[in-house]
Amino acid sequence: MAESGLVVVDKPGGMTSHDVVGRVRRLAGTRKVGHAGTLDPMATGVLVLGVERATRLLGHLMLTDKAYDATVRLGQTTTTDDAEGELLASVPADGLDEVDVRAAFAAKVGEIDQVPSSVSAIKVDGKRAYRRVREGEDVALEPRRVTIHDLAVHVLRPVSTDSTTGLLDVDISVRCSSGTYVRAIARDVGAALGVGGHLTALRRTAVGPYALDVARTLDELAEGLAVLPLAEAARAAFPAYDLDDAQTRDVRHGRRLALPLEALSAVFAPDGEFLALYEPVGDGSAKAVAVFVG
Repeated sequence: MAESGLVVVDKPGGMTSHDVVGRVRRLAGTRKVGHAGTLDPMATGVLVLGVERATRLLGHLMLTDKAYDATVRLGQTTTTDDAEGELLASVPADGLDEVDVRAAFAAKVGEIDQVPSSVSAIKVDGKRAYRRVREGEDVALEPRRVTIHDLAVHVLRPVSTDSTTGLLDVDISVRCSSGTYVRAIARDVGAALGVGGHLTALRRTAVGPYALDVARTLDELAEGLAVLPLAEAARAAFPAYDLDDAQTRDVRHGRRLALPLEALSAVFAPDGEFLALYEPVGDGSAKAVAVFVG
C-alpha cells in the first residue's frame, strides 16, 4: 500500500487539477488520491494532494486560507473573467491614475460579498456552473461572503496587444479565505474603475501552511515521490494536542474528550501517532470529526 500523506505539487499551466491527480495516482501506485482546492488549467502553483488515508484531510484543508500572485489586465472584459475567455469589450485604461487604481484594489480588503465567476466550479442544481455556461445557459450566482486578508499592489505596466492599445497590467499578491475568486477581484476592480478587467496570470503560492518552498514539480516527483507523512501534515495544518494513554484509548473508540480546544485540532498518541481531528463542542469537551486509526 502507498504511504499515507500529502504530496504538494507545483502545478504547471495547461493541466487540470484532475490531470495532476491522475499523474500522481500512477506514481503512487494507488487510485486513492485526491486534491484540496481546484486550480484552473491556466493557473500554476501549489496544489495539495492527499494519498490513501490523507484524502480524509483534504476537505478540512480546503477551508484554510490561500495565497496567490496574479496579474490583472485593466481595459478588457472577457466571458470568463480571465484570459481564456472571449473578449467582450475593450476600454482604454492607460489614462487611469495610479492612486485610483491602488485605491480600487485596497477597497477589496476585508470581508466582502463576492459574486463568483459564472464559469466557476460551483454547483447549480447539481451541475457545475461552468458546464451550464458552456451549454449556453445564463448563470447568475449568489454573492458569497469571503475575506481578503491582504492585497498588495506591486507594479502597474502599460501594455499593448496585437489588436488593442491602452491596456494596463497590474501585478498583485493576495492572501484570502477559502472560496475567494481572484478572477472576480479582477472583474470587480475593473468595473469599479470603469474600464473592465480580467486575470491574465495566476500562481497559487500557498494553501494553509503548505507553500511553494515545499512544492515539487511533476518532473521532480517522477524522480522520487515526496510524501509528507500524515502525522507531519496534520501538525503543520492544525493546532496539535498530545494525549495521554487513557485519552488515546477513548479516541480509538471515537469518544468525546474533556479537552479545552479552541478550534479544529489534531490529536496525537504519546508516541506521536496521529489519531484524529477533534472540534470543541462548547461545554469544555471535544468530539471527533475524523478518526484515522482503529
